[in-house]
Amino acid sequence: MTKLVALQVGHSLEEIQLPPVSRLDLIQYAGASGDYNPIHTIEEEAKKAGLPGIIAHGMWTMGNLAKLFTPYVQQGFIQDYSVRFKGMVFLGDVITLHATLTEKTDGHLRFRVAATNQNGNDVIQGEVVVALYDREDRTSFTEEETP
Repeated sequence: MTKLVALQVGHSLEEIQLPPVSRLDLIQYAGASGDYNPIHTIEEEAKKAGLPGIIAHGMWTMGNLAKLFTPYVQQGFIQDYSVRFKGMVFLGDVITLHATLTEKTDGHLRFRVAATNQNGNDVIQGEVVVALYDREDRTSFTEEETP
């Protein structure tokens, strides 16, 4: 795995492709989030609302986008995270998550992030700022210290 500090502007993190969005994913997310809007779980209700079918919660997609940074938890943390929802995610869509380093300053990395569907259309675009841990005053466990 690449060290975040070794990345150069223009480099990308390894993409993640999610499995096809399922109704169960959205039902589980509704339970976890408390967002029981029926357009996310019931086909007839989504169509009554003028949609072509069930759509995923925007926050479900946004939450998945953060998975790009999970492998780096021992190197730093997400300090700022902002997105714009650009398109809807439907049942069966295959979402690919992307992050490209756009700026590197002392202790902070700024990434352009996006989630795209199987047709190559962005459904989310945004930015993530990662604060790197100070090597001298680190508050996380190192691999050797992990219980």
